[in-house]
Amino acid sequence: MAGTSWIKTTCPYCGTGCGVEARQRSDGTTQVRGDASHPTNRGLLCSKGSALGETVIEQGRLRQAMIKGHPEKLERALDYAASRLSQTIAEHGPDSVAFYVSGQLLTEDYYVANKLTKGFIGTANIDSNSRLCMSSAVAGHKRAFGEDLVPACYDDLEQADLVTLIGSNLAWCHPILFQRLKQAKLQRPEMKLVVIDPRRTDSCDIADLHLALRPGHDVDLFNGLLAYLADQQQLDQDYIEQHVDGAIDAIDAAIAQAGDIEALAERCGLSVAELHQFFQLFAASPACLSLFSQGVNQSHQGVDKVNAIINVHLATGKLGKPGSSAFSITGQPNAMGGREVGALSNLLAGHLDYTPTHLSALADYWQAPQLAQQPGLKAVDMFEALHSGKIKAIWIMGTNPAVSLPNASKIREALLACPLVIVSDCVQHTDTTRYADVLLPAAGWGEREGTVTNSERMLSRQRPFVEMQGDTKADWWLLSQVAKRMGFGEAFAYQHASEIFAEHAKLTNLLQDSEPRGLDISLLAEQGQAAYQDFVPVSWPLGSDSPRLFADGSFSTANGRAKMLALQQLVLPQPKPGQLLLNTGRVRDQWHTMTRTGLAPQLGSHSSEPLLDIAPIDAQSLGLSDTQLVKVSSEQGELVVRLRVSDAQTPGQLFMPIHWSEQNSSVGTVSKLVGETCDPLSGQPAAKYSVVELAALEFLSEGSVLSREAIDGRRFASDIYWCEQKLPEGYLYTLASVQSPAEFYQSLKVMLTENGSQTLDYRDDAKQQYRCAAITGSGLAFSFELQAYASQGDQAWLESLLNQPVSEQVQRGILAGTSPEPSLGKVVCACHQVREGTIEQCIEQGADSVEAIGRSCSAGTNCGSCVSQLKTMLNREVA
Repeated sequence: MAGTSWIKTTCPYCGTGCGVEARQRSDGTTQVRGDASHPTNRGLLCSKGSALGETVIEQGRLRQAMIKGHPEKLERALDYAASRLSQTIAEHGPDSVAFYVSGQLLTEDYYVANKLTKGFIGTANIDSNSRLCMSSAVAGHKRAFGEDLVPACYDDLEQADLVTLIGSNLAWCHPILFQRLKQAKLQRPEMKLVVIDPRRTDSCDIADLHLALRPGHDVDLFNGLLAYLADQQQLDQDYIEQHVDGAIDAIDAAIAQAGDIEALAERCGLSVAELHQFFQLFAASPACLSLFSQGVNQSHQGVDKVNAIINVHLATGKLGKPGSSAFSITGQPNAMGGREVGALSNLLAGHLDYTPTHLSALADYWQAPQLAQQPGLKAVDMFEALHSGKIKAIWIMGTNPAVSLPNASKIREALLACPLVIVSDCVQHTDTTRYADVLLPAAGWGEREGTVTNSERMLSRQRPFVEMQGDTKADWWLLSQVAKRMGFGEAFAYQHASEIFAEHAKLTNLLQDSEPRGLDISLLAEQGQAAYQDFVPVSWPLGSDSPRLFADGSFSTANGRAKMLALQQLVLPQPKPGQLLLNTGRVRDQWHTMTRTGLAPQLGSHSSEPLLDIAPIDAQSLGLSDTQLVKVSSEQGELVVRLRVSDAQTPGQLFMPIHWSEQNSSVGTVSKLVGETCDPLSGQPAAKYSVVELAALEFLSEGSVLSREAIDGRRFASDIYWCEQKLPEGYLYTLASVQSPAEFYQSLKVMLTENGSQTLDYRDDAKQQYRCAAITGSGLAFSFELQAYASQGDQAWLESLLNQPVSEQVQRGILAGTSPEPSLGKVVCACHQVREGTIEQCIEQGADSVEAIGRSCSAGTNCGSCVSQLKTMLNREVA
């Protein structure tokens, strides 16, 4: 496909669902740009989307099937997988088998996996990593609306009078939506933004009010808001009377729970003035949009939090109207599509439920006499059953549970003990694939085709623009081939993804005459393969004049009325003296476990290693300092991480990113610290609330290695801290050791010079500073420096020397640890690779605003995620 025209596809990262145009150049590299015709992003891309071309490479790809770690023909691997699954079912029953799938899958893949598991194997033990993402929202929607329906659309961002971000760092996690919101505020200065988050994030940069809510107290806060609205006679009694059940009980419970405003403020960790300001803004704003994400969902009572938010919208009639709704912002690119096809253990395809009528209709549609009759195990319970031996076989598709699931050490024990682990992935080496008995090569972004559904119910196409290599196949094809070998061939005789989509679309019309549901895309079922190829983005409900749901006050319940819930704030376990609360989440330029974003050098420069953010007062009280390596421990496990003292952190709380694994760090997998406590209704883990302790560590030496070639982390000794960052021409490793700098220098030099290469060496035993470099004809092969404290030389300069001739002057600079040119520092703008030094020069030359910096060096002119940092630099220079 090299040299072809631009192909319209969809970004594979977050649930925003941005349109992308891509093409393969004649040299094999990939060029990407935003799709200006896509209604979601209108041509914009965030830093991750802009770097997609760098990830379409052969490095790390899985192109051949493997059995027990040995390459095998694909046909043989499929035979083996099918035979072992059939044997397991025959000996232990259908419920001894499980599938763990992913919001990274396309709807067609999801559909076939769900059909095979529930319809033909006969077990509902299929769950998605979306369980970790939005399952609390699913359960909250079903309780309130009767169906998992998101009422809002992205246009509401421009039409709201008040936007509230609840547990969402929109600026980093959904940057394109944040840019739309930012632009809307510029055009309508009267619009207000409230951010509810324990941390001060970049989303607060444009906020009118930041509520640093005490972790876990969202129900308290929104019960208080509901009580205030009732007291101020700001409820829409007509709307409630016509469209809502349970309002009296919900309001009475909220009033009783809230108590007086002073007590509420104390429980929430806020001031009375802050509560009044927020409550008055909501009451006075005709159009209120409440966006919520993982900070709400990943909780001990995530479902109650969702319903507490929905309660205030139902009570005021601010739902399904322009600029007004409770809006769940999805984490993954196709988490919504997975919900549509029922790829969670407690759901059925087409938003059907486990009722006799629905089960009968689905069994007849699929011609599946063994259809599972009751919900299966949710993710955490599924891996507990794997650990205990109740589940004997599991197929993991496009996800990395050894890193992402809570209590990661236990997950690894479960995978190691399981008799049959099948993994289909596009990447060969992950923390999960190492446990695979059968490894199947799946198509990746750029090779596969199908559909995804974003957070606003918009269906878009992913299309291939590069050819599959080796034995790589689409996930739905791999599933169908195994299904045929298990004796289900007639039901899985698909030849093209369009056939699967048509079957799924037609299914959504089942029972619509007798039990109407909001999800109905059956009008797309007859479009055929040609129309499927030309598919343009479309939102459901199809054929509606409005992109919103519930505008007429009609809901998917038996009586057509919504339900308000009486809710009580859960009393959460509190840290003991010396303990802190750990919150987890994302950083700006990385995605999930970095199997894709870790390949893009420009994305690693903003956060090159995992950092643990701590408030200054906590660091001081514990006797810890900025950049120090510390041990973090919980009941589940422990890890080592570098500390960052940050004013953005509320005292008593910590924050650490989720992305690092054993593929790119020694001990940075934060899920090792997270417990298995889940919301009792949704089964979603409480990843935002872990009680931990910190302790200082005595590393005697620290340093870094710059290498043209990747270094297998297993070559480092077990007592060495290391973290890998991909560079344009090589790799950077941050290191720490319990050895003295002199001892570490010797052992590291031996390890790196095994091929006998000649080195340049610098030693200063008095200062405990050591440097070593190997020069080849093509340039710098590797360079490392070690000392008795955390300090790095000018890495940006050294990076530029990889694969370039190195003069004698430069060699002297390497040994001296100094660059001939002034250091440009770290990258600030990932999109345009603009470093600190360049931005500082712009400011010195008169750039006095973010816009002026952008005009001078392009920083901040693409996705805008670095704007907050640019403002900080401007303020620092002025001061």
